[in-house]
Amino acid sequence: MYDLIIIGGGPAGLTAGIYAIRYGMDTVVLEKNVLPGQIAATDLVENYTGFTAISGPELMQRFKEHAETVGVTIESAEVSSIISEGDRKVVVTDIGVLESKTVIVATGANPKKLGIPGEKELIGKGVSYCATCDAPFYKGKDVIVVGGGESALTDALILSNVVNKIYIVHRRDKLRASKILQERISKKSNIEIIWDTVPEEIQGKTGVENVMLRNLKTGDIFALQVDGVFVCIGIRPSTEFIDVKKNSSGFILTNEKLETSIPGIYAAGDCRDTSIWQVVTAVADGAIAAVSAHEYILDHELEQ
Repeated sequence: MYDLIIIGGGPAGLTAGIYAIRYGMDTVVLEKNVLPGQIAATDLVENYTGFTAISGPELMQRFKEHAETVGVTIESAEVSSIISEGDRKVVVTDIGVLESKTVIVATGANPKKLGIPGEKELIGKGVSYCATCDAPFYKGKDVIVVGGGESALTDALILSNVVNKIYIVHRRDKLRASKILQERISKKSNIEIIWDTVPEEIQGKTGVENVMLRNLKTGDIFALQVDGVFVCIGIRPSTEFIDVKKNSSGFILTNEKLETSIPGIYAAGDCRDTSIWQVVTAVADGAIAAVSAHEYILDHELEQ
């Protein structure tokens, strides 16, 4: 039986593994992807402390090398369910059934995609899912923000201080974001909202050049020449395999120690209900969750 099983080998999971090893815990990290984490798909990272600029894959590789150097065991496995039997947690995977005293779920989340031609091909070449990460690359340029909720308007406001022109493309005739965000948007002279419209195709050879848009009411299709597309239609957490309390979007609810509704099971990083989804917060979550898991084991040992 392990002291700790960590599900997910992204920034949160690997950091949890590093801290667990430092606390002398018998630990394994389970990860289904070769190079995990949303950050691995990010062309350039400029907002992670200590690195002026580093590619996402390189940063992720450094996390992995650090974890392996200190003795973290990483196994390739996909988890299908977790069963809590009091002090024993049963983790069902495609390589067998594992048992542990504690579990940290660090499976992250993935941005929802538009699913249109050109999107996949131009990710990192003009198509982005994070204004906080990529806004500086579009200084003085024209961009589209797709969406009408909190994240879309927040990203548009971030971009408004950097880019030349922002077109918010929204499929409805009303925004879903809070009133205060809508008021802030209305005061920005470089933001224009295109109502009742959806993107049909993103065009460009080495980068975004045009976006084909379709008006849902008239059916008219027209091209908009821009340098970037920020897709802000939400993110989807990878939490379907675990039965704990979640919010309406599926993000795991935790307390300040990152404990879930089941004692001994913790959540860290983008899979949990949090105010910001960034590498730096995922790393912090991993450390907190590992320390909390260690304290949980010590407390139970004292009770026995």
